[in-house]
Amino acid sequence: MAVNTYEGMFLLDSNKYAANHEGTIAEILGLLERVGATVLAQRPWQDTKLTYPIKGQRKGLYFLTYFTLETQQLTELSRLCKLNETILRSMMLKLDPALIQPMVNMALGQGDIVTLFHDSDMPMLALSK
Repeated sequence: MAVNTYEGMFLLDSNKYAANHEGTIAEILGLLERVGATVLAQRPWQDTKLTYPIKGQRKGLYFLTYFTLETQQLTELSRLCKLNETILRSMMLKLDPALIQPMVNMALGQGDIVTLFHDSDMPMLALSK
């Protein structure tokens, strides 16, 4: 069975996170553990006002995780996320093997900013008046 590394972004109810952040983190990590994932890194990313209400919430906290998981378990993880009242939305992306270590290091606060795009790569556009 194929085991891949994924980036998981969970949009959480920020009120529930503010009331019990340790319990909320444990809930997310428990879901990942339940489907057999091995968490490589995790951290809160951004608490923000939402553009439109999601499940009646106007604010949300983005929670970033990196984990390894058997591909077949992604469906079960998505199902569990939809049933969870704290998780407003979720998204999992398969990481390219070359990006795994830099991304995990960044999430752990140990990495350098890695970019493949440089301003010098962009052609200069003439501004017309």
